[in-house]
Amino acid sequence: MTGAPASAAGGSGAKPVRGGKLGTAAVNQASLWNIANILTMVRLLLVPGFVLLLFHNGGYDPVWRSFAWAAFAIAMITDLFDGHLARAYNLVTDFGKIADPIADKAIMGAALISLSILGDLPWWITGVILARELGITLMRFWVIRHAVIPASRGGKLKTLAQGTAAGMYVLVLTGPLATLRFWMMMVAVVLTVVTGLDYVRQAVVLRRRSLAAERAAVGRTAEALNEAAGSPGAVAADAGASGVTDAGSAGVTDAGVSGAAVRVSGGSTAVEPAVRARDGAEAER
Repeated sequence: MTGAPASAAGGSGAKPVRGGKLGTAAVNQASLWNIANILTMVRLLLVPGFVLLLFHNGGYDPVWRSFAWAAFAIAMITDLFDGHLARAYNLVTDFGKIADPIADKAIMGAALISLSILGDLPWWITGVILARELGITLMRFWVIRHAVIPASRGGKLKTLAQGTAAGMYVLVLTGPLATLRFWMMMVAVVLTVVTGLDYVRQAVVLRRRSLAAERAAVGRTAEALNEAAGSPGAVAADAGASGVTDAGSAGVTDAGVSGAAVRVSGGSTAVEPAVRARDGAEAER
């Protein structure tokens, strides 16, 4: 219920470093059988045990409900410690990422549904809380490609209020304590709704920003491709123009020179017979 996975991929189980960063090497070195994962598994095993203790002897025996409260309290306490240990000692595993939120929802859902079945807790309260938890979980998957919504202080306060109120309902209380637990549950419901709406707002904002950033990146990529495609075209155009100009100039010049040469050559060819005829006539005289 902390909002942060307790644990990510199994490895050799090398000695962790307190307060170290979760780098790739640290993730690979985290063993599946670490203390954080063990606490998560204990919490999962406590769920059916809690239900059996709560419903034992008809579900209204104060002694057995006290045992059920003890199991519930242990489960909630392990939820606080497994996430802290996983983050502080780099004990993150894929199993913990999946099992920790499942264990969180399982113990709280089991308590709320069981209390509603026994008639101690109104079904609408159970419905509101479970709908919020399920909806936020699905919403996290909806935006996980764009961003990760971190656990807020309000979410942590909501978890504390839910756990305290549910625990008070598990116990057989009367008088002022019964009234107190009702108002504690109302506080938990209000925090559940308010933090749920805040998570929805964060999800929408993060998704919009991510989509806008993606569109901007696509636009920059397209512009860069256009520029890259335009540069060779300009070079080719310059080369073509240069070739045409050079070729045209050379062709015209060469053609003009050749024509002039031909004309000069033709002229000299036509003049030579006349010169010879004149020279012959003067010789005869």
